[in-house]
Amino acid sequence: MSPASSTMPTKIARRGLMLVLSSPSGAGKSTIAGNLLRDDHSLEISVSVTTRAKRPSEIAGKHYHFITVPQFERMRDAGDLLEWAEVHGNFYGTPREPVEAAMAEGRDMLFDIDWQGALQLQEKMKADIVSIFVLPPTMTELQSRLHRRAEDSEDVIRTRLLNSRAEIERWREYDYVIVNDDLDEAFRNVSCIVNAERVRRDRRHGLFDFVKGLLTEEPNL
Repeated sequence: MSPASSTMPTKIARRGLMLVLSSPSGAGKSTIAGNLLRDDHSLEISVSVTTRAKRPSEIAGKHYHFITVPQFERMRDAGDLLEWAEVHGNFYGTPREPVEAAMAEGRDMLFDIDWQGALQLQEKMKADIVSIFVLPPTMTELQSRLHRRAEDSEDVIRTRLLNSRAEIERWREYDYVIVNDDLDEAFRNVSCIVNAERVRRDRRHGLFDFVKGLLTEEPNL
């Protein structure tokens, strides 16, 4: 019997992927995103800029970079945003520089953004995108989750519910669609998608050299 192999795990160079999670407010994308970041240390969050007010549970620089409308407009007009959108009267955007650096270095980035931002990213960096849309099991449950979150006024909740129908109509534009009727199951499905996408042939440019090395290797028989 040959001795057990002592080789280190094989590392094959690849380009990073951009994992886009979208959903109507309250469907669970932010909770799933948080669980991914907790359990998968190869993922890092893309921290968006926004002009909306900070919620009590949010930390500036971790959940969003909170900036003024004039600051946002300067970034947008200078081409410093990969995507931007106006949602519920507030502006959101993705800074360009950290994303492009991460992709080149083979690091994976997570984007918790709406369908408008997802569409712009797909137009600019389609080969790098893995997009997932999260649906609620029912509209009644969506309303209940928004109330349980207890972070928005009744007027804001009403606006989010009205806008959710238009947001849900965009589900066809995503690579994967998950119904979040069970958070643990939805999280497992997202994790499986990420793991599968990481080993796609067209992302792993290091396979060329790896396979070349395999074919030139002379094993000891």
